[in-house]
Amino acid sequence: MAYALVALGFVLALNAAGAVNFAHGDLIVLGGAVAAFVGLSTALPAVLLLPLVAVSIGVVGIVAARIAILPLATRPPEATFVATIALAAIIEQSLTIAMAGAPRTVPALLGGGSFYVAGFVLGRQPLAIVVLGAVLVAAVWFLLERTQTGRRMRAVAADRYMARAVGIPVGRYVVLSLALSGALAGIAGFLLGHQFLVTPTQGAGHMLKAYIAVALGGWGSVPGALLGALGIGVFETFVAAGFGDVWASAALYIAVLAVLALRPQGLFGEPIGRRA
Repeated sequence: MAYALVALGFVLALNAAGAVNFAHGDLIVLGGAVAAFVGLSTALPAVLLLPLVAVSIGVVGIVAARIAILPLATRPPEATFVATIALAAIIEQSLTIAMAGAPRTVPALLGGGSFYVAGFVLGRQPLAIVVLGAVLVAAVWFLLERTQTGRRMRAVAADRYMARAVGIPVGRYVVLSLALSGALAGIAGFLLGHQFLVTPTQGAGHMLKAYIAVALGGWGSVPGALLGALGIGVFETFVAAGFGDVWASAALYIAVLAVLALRPQGLFGEPIGRRA
């Protein structure tokens, strides 16, 4: 479910910007770092810290839209690639200085420990990730499918020129999509930061998982990205449990190559013009 939040934010930014936001992985790390620093300095409970992190990284998403995406809307996608790569490097190097290279941990959402249900051991934090992730995915689905704001966001993602022609303020909805993408990235960083710690160089790994999920699901497809992310998580969990992390990673990339060889467009197809 944490991967699902990562992929969902990634594909929202992709559809809004019309190109890959290479800073998305570092926004996830930034969310974990904000949670670690603010949690340590204020001792806020995790349930209050979580919305603070979401809003903070959402604001960073707005800044990214204003300085690295909207000004380059009329340029080729490569210009956005370079701008977001530069933004990712700024975030990573800033966190390296702030954290002095030392990993940090994030407060657990439901505390530590575990409990038994029907003979199974369930950890409190993994359960919190699953439940919160499911709630957020459902909320984003409702926003996109059942509200006028979501319909306009989808219209801008599908064809920004036609959306502008019918009176939709395209820039406003691109910014909104990037803010939502940033908020989801911050929440994912918060949840993953307790499980795996927070280090400044994790951004590339998060980007790779998001990219794989989107490629498997279908370039630009929100349901496809979610399914691809959940598939990666389930695959890694069971293969790693049986054979170890190294073999799990190798098997994952072999499986990805096999799927793309059989269905290059991904499981849910690929919208035209989203091959950048």
